[in-house]
Amino acid sequence: MLGSGGNGRDIVSMTDREKARRLAPIRTVEAYWRGLCGPDQVPLRSQIDPRGMENALENAFLAERIAPSLAKLRVAGSHLSDLMGMEVSGMPLSTLIAPSDRDRLGQAIARLFNDPAIIRATLRAEGGFGKPDMEAQMIILPLRSDMGDITRALGALVSTGQIGRTPRRFKITQIEIEPALDPALAPAPVPVTEEPAAAPRGLSEEQAGFTHRPQPAAIERPLSATARRAPHLRLVVSNDD
Repeated sequence: MLGSGGNGRDIVSMTDREKARRLAPIRTVEAYWRGLCGPDQVPLRSQIDPRGMENALENAFLAERIAPSLAKLRVAGSHLSDLMGMEVSGMPLSTLIAPSDRDRLGQAIARLFNDPAIIRATLRAEGGFGKPDMEAQMIILPLRSDMGDITRALGALVSTGQIGRTPRRFKITQIEIEPALDPALAPAPVPVTEEPAAAPRGLSEEQAGFTHRPQPAAIERPLSATARRAPHLRLVVSNDD
């Protein structure tokens, strides 16, 4: 640790600084994802631009849901391929996880797409001959497809330690699942439409209802000859001039 003044207030832990430096790709990917989030929905896969997280590309990956609890790596940074000693694009994400913990990852993957949720995992590599001690941190963030369904994911994986001479798989030592969106920002349910209430009367008086009053029956009388005669026009000529 380095310090100044001898009072301990300005002591900086080199361990914390190194840890922050290692985890920078994860923070970069998460910050980029949050910058694309809408008020009540996760970003679209088509919105992802590698230039927005250029400093984290070797640790980043894109995945696609292929089963309720299974995701396939569509694009993966070089660091993930280095861990496995082969190209991992097209392989299940669970390939990076020890078989004993794949069900645990699968349960988290299901929630990531269904809730949606964010996955944060602390990992430790399996030991053995040619497998030095290694730890890793991983984050997985949900994305929407162009159809609008949540079936894509953006993630990052950062490891600490030597990779060794054989492919590395990780056990899950800790996994955290948190809501991807703020529940307070979720869209409100649409209320059921009800019959409109009567308009308020205010200062108007109540109007009386209209009732049709039948007219009295007319008394039939025989028509005179003059009344039966059809009306006609008469030409009147004046010779006074």
